[in-house]
Amino acid sequence: MTHPGVAGAVIGLDIGGSKTRGITWLDGTAVADTSGGSANVQNVSRDQARINLEGVFASLNHGPVARVVVGSGGIDTAEDASALTELIQPLAPDAVVSVVHDTRLLLAAAGYSTGIAVIAGTGSAAWGTNGKDEARAGGWGYLLGDEGSGYWFAREAVRYSLERMNHGLRADELTKALVKACGLSGPEGLIALFHNGAGRGFWASKSPVVFECAASGHAASLDMILQAGADLASLAAKCAEQLKIDGPIVLGGGLGVNQPTLQTAMRIALCSRGLDTLQVLTQDPVFGALHLASN
Repeated sequence: MTHPGVAGAVIGLDIGGSKTRGITWLDGTAVADTSGGSANVQNVSRDQARINLEGVFASLNHGPVARVVVGSGGIDTAEDASALTELIQPLAPDAVVSVVHDTRLLLAAAGYSTGIAVIAGTGSAAWGTNGKDEARAGGWGYLLGDEGSGYWFAREAVRYSLERMNHGLRADELTKALVKACGLSGPEGLIALFHNGAGRGFWASKSPVVFECAASGHAASLDMILQAGADLASLAAKCAEQLKIDGPIVLGGGLGVNQPTLQTAMRIALCSRGLDTLQVLTQDPVFGALHLASN
């Protein structure tokens, strides 16, 4: 990808709940592309975030860097942005560092300056702009929200399995698949694993079992997908209402991009609200960093 409007070296980072993607552009042309561990301090310690960023920058640095544009989850306040900037600035000491919420990368990567971006990955959130005002919905983190996210799907599957166990019911297709994916011998092990043994990234990685079971006709799994689609549509609609626009609505994040049934569920829920402009992101959000750097 080239962007002739940007001169000098620009580094773009997309920091997700599971990994960090980075690209270096020189005079608008990509010259380095790498991935590393997550540098989101909601998911890893500050020290681990620093180590992961150092690894990414070691692969990306190609001489002096003029700009670093970073999109990350958990950037809700100026203090959040400043804390991440402090980790990044020593790795590019002469660069201007800009840190934004990762939903902003989505809209920019789709080529839009106005509209609404919805991310469904390890977590979930929506952000939009009408060119004058901005609006946010969701993005509260896994303890308060993140409906429709990978973590949410796994948590719902755990709750479903434990509820069946409470009623003395045998493990069904979803419970068996979840227990197997977690390396457990039975659903009773889910309680300890959930509270003591695994983090957000681990559980988000188990979300595909819900989609696999739904594809084979498991009704409860399909209900979860429909609920997630409705929840994600609600986030988009809240932004649309505040901004008085109807789109475009761009869906990104690993879950949003790779699960067609979730996309369909969200389209159905959006259409019921009179919103029919959903687009699925066709390139990685990190490419939005160059667009933001040029503006």
